[in-house]
Amino acid sequence: MLPIGPYTLKNRYILAPMAGVSEMPFRVLAFQQGAALCPTELISAQGLFRINSRTLRYLRFDKQVEQPYSLQLFGGEPEVMAKAAVIAKEYGAQIIDINMGCPVKKVTKTGAGSGLMCDPARAGEVVRQIKAATGLPVTVKIRSGWDANQKNFLQMADVLGAAGVAALAMHARTRAQGYSGKADWSLIADLKRHVGNAFPIIGNGDVKTVEDAARMVETTGCDYVMIGRAALGNPWLFRQLLGGEKPTNEERCEVVQRHFRQHMVFSAEARVHREELPPEQRARKDEQQGVHSFRSHLGWYAHGLHGASAFRARINHADTKKDVEDALEQFFLGANTDENPVEGSEQELDYRTALG
Repeated sequence: MLPIGPYTLKNRYILAPMAGVSEMPFRVLAFQQGAALCPTELISAQGLFRINSRTLRYLRFDKQVEQPYSLQLFGGEPEVMAKAAVIAKEYGAQIIDINMGCPVKKVTKTGAGSGLMCDPARAGEVVRQIKAATGLPVTVKIRSGWDANQKNFLQMADVLGAAGVAALAMHARTRAQGYSGKADWSLIADLKRHVGNAFPIIGNGDVKTVEDAARMVETTGCDYVMIGRAALGNPWLFRQLLGGEKPTNEERCEVVQRHFRQHMVFSAEARVHREELPPEQRARKDEQQGVHSFRSHLGWYAHGLHGASAFRARINHADTKKDVEDALEQFFLGANTDENPVEGSEQELDYRTALG
């Protein structure tokens, strides 16, 4: 494997940065299960530049576990991105990752996310200015192109390489595809052949199993494999990629409980209260909002287990920490893989909002 800047990672498996998911507790969990790198969810450069208190709370990380600490920025203005990256470095960032792949309209219409793929020169200037301002390795995540008629990933690789990019991740779908259709791994192979060993290539898209990851490396030659939705509710996948076992019911229950408790602390500390509330009301509101924001994780953890639909229905009515802890202990300690799932029973699971 090629190093990323000065960092030689312990293996080739990377957690994808996912909006609303890649907060500190989940990143730490993925690292502990074997992931080699876990970038943050996308963080607004404008928010950092303006020293927005809510944005700054996203910068918290575990200095003991998160090594190296990769912080993902999104934005379209090179000067603002560079100034934001300087602030990120002051808060501990060791790698600056730039989101040039997010397909969401509210991001692309500002020239950020995959909107940067429509302006390769500006994309290159973003990398160049961040690198000059911080001295840190700068990585980028792109898509294969804007649409089927504009697959300019090789041009982007040339421009970003000339700007000094330390690694390039590509989600092998276009912006127009969003998360539909199938990722075209042949494009990752084209990208790796084009770049050679100039800098590492990170393949992304449709890696769901240990076998998928091996096949991506074998068929594309990519240096690293980035895993997104397959890790949701299954951080043990990173352990399995390294030859480890699936979790027992007891371990699954313990990890979900620990993740939930850490999420509750993290989300309460990250919350900004605009209104003045008495301490008891504030604590109650923090608890309720933390429970609600963890519901998606619980749905993902339950995916594929017998009785998952009934469990999600129960969780969706939970409002207190005790409600959740009682429900998850009862469910996960006795949960078995659903060998005969009802067709369509998992359709309510929505991964799209997590994938930037």
